Amino acid sequence: MSRWQAVRLEDVPAIPVVDGTLLWKPLRRTLDIEAFGINAYLAPNAGDHVVEEHTESTLRHEEVYVVLSGHATFTLDGESLDAPAGTVVFVRDPLVKRHARANEPETLVLAVGGPRDEAYEPSPWEDVFAAEPHRAAGDYETYAAALASALERRPDHPATLYNLACAEALAGRETDALAHLRRALELRPELESWAREDDDLVPLRDHPEWPLASPS
Repeated sequence: MSRWQAVRLEDVPAIPVVDGTLLWKPLRRTLDIEAFGINAYLAPNAGDHVVEEHTESTLRHEEVYVVLSGHATFTLDGESLDAPAGTVVFVRDPLVKRHARANEPETLVLAVGGPRDEAYEPSPWEDVFAAEPHRAAGDYETYAAALASALERRPDHPATLYNLACAEALAGRETDALAHLRRALELRPELESWAREDDDLVPLRDHPEWPLASPS
């Protein structure tokens, strides 16, 4: 392996994620970086997401966002921040809810993150994002296979189990989907609220082994 590598961000393919509302450029995976997380996000249109709404409560990452081009508005725990190109936003507290929208077309944001007190490990959500093109193409068997491979690397990871269950439900593999969904809910009961609303799981809802009771 070469001791150094360079890539142009425009040459890193953008993958539509979060129901197609966000374009992810998988920089860390492209360069095989293992020391820290680094990815870029592109908003083709004004008003598009350029950072999805989330916290880092699970991974406990500190994050830095750099607006490389365009103009964004960040929302940090309800506080609005105007962020033209050149703005650097450091979110020290993993519990801060963060989100950003583009004010201009072709807004590009670089995100860098990792935990303060422990070694970095690639985030499991990357596997879900990387598999998304198979879902978008309707190739649910390949989508499920990609997530099953991710689960082998992280056995009993709740979100991976949940997303694998969704993929298997879409592929018509009800028995496997139900088993993985049950295990996901055992490990993270709060996923129940997702499961009740998730369109991917509609094929399972009338199954006699559907693990959720009807809401009272």
